[in-house]
Amino acid sequence: MPDTPSIESPSATEATTVSAREVRWQLPSLSLAGLSWSPDGPEMDSRPTLFGLHGWLDNAATHRRLAADLARERRFHAIDLAGHGHSGHRPSGAEYRLVDYVGDLAALLDRYHQEPVDLVGHSLGGIVASFYAAAFPERVRRLVLIDSLGPPPAQPEESSRYLREGIERQLRGRSAPKVYPSVAEAIADRAGGFSPLSESAADVLVSRNLEPCAGGYRWCTDPRLRYPSLMRFDEAQILGILSRIQAPVLLVRAESSLLGRLKTMDERRAAIAHLTERVVTGGHHCHLDESPKAVATTITEFLNAEIDH
Repeated sequence: MPDTPSIESPSATEATTVSAREVRWQLPSLSLAGLSWSPDGPEMDSRPTLFGLHGWLDNAATHRRLAADLARERRFHAIDLAGHGHSGHRPSGAEYRLVDYVGDLAALLDRYHQEPVDLVGHSLGGIVASFYAAAFPERVRRLVLIDSLGPPPAQPEESSRYLREGIERQLRGRSAPKVYPSVAEAIADRAGGFSPLSESAADVLVSRNLEPCAGGYRWCTDPRLRYPSLMRFDEAQILGILSRIQAPVLLVRAESSLLGRLKTMDERRAAIAHLTERVVTGGHHCHLDESPKAVATTITEFLNAEIDH
């Protein structure tokens, strides 16, 4: 029998009709935290469990505005990736490689949930989910990618430069954390980041990503998440991995998508055997900011297609 994750009481700040509960999965090397929405009803046990994965420097709260719809008829667990949100940090000397996130997901599902699952991932979370679906096709029934279609490609001739940059950053070590005098200032900073958000959307993420410290608040994410990776994939490897996905895939692409910068997008689409694409209003965080209802409806229809019809 699979192990049972530890579950805490529902979140008092959850605004949806299905309350979120804090949940924790103990893995061999660290503990992963997350949010769980588990409605009551006869349909719940007959439908595959849905696991959600967030983007880089985000956390499980990225799925809050989808949960009321996605968890209406199924269990929905959103995971804080290692080093993010309330999850544990990797030990000293370790780094945050893409393949290690895939390994974490494999360890969690192997220990706690042996039945085939549905996966939804945004940005980095979509990359992790797609790599897992390629490596373990028998474990994934359906895959949803929100503004995500594989990692940025590495140029093979630049491999030594990537390696040097990553090692030099590790040798410099961690810099002093930025301290915000107030939560409002942290929210404003996150709203104006690399992928801009409205302040209301930033508030959802920041609420799970801050911890009090002397002088105010600081991010609780591991600073090493910002280090350059020592391991990157070239385009041939990425296409080879995407081509091994057997599950039906839904790509939810934002109108103002970061994928517009991807020169090989057509080739990556073609590499996935069973791909459906839908475009929604908004930017990279369309599911959290501009179009959560449209994204949730599109995902629900995709996940239920073979069940209800």
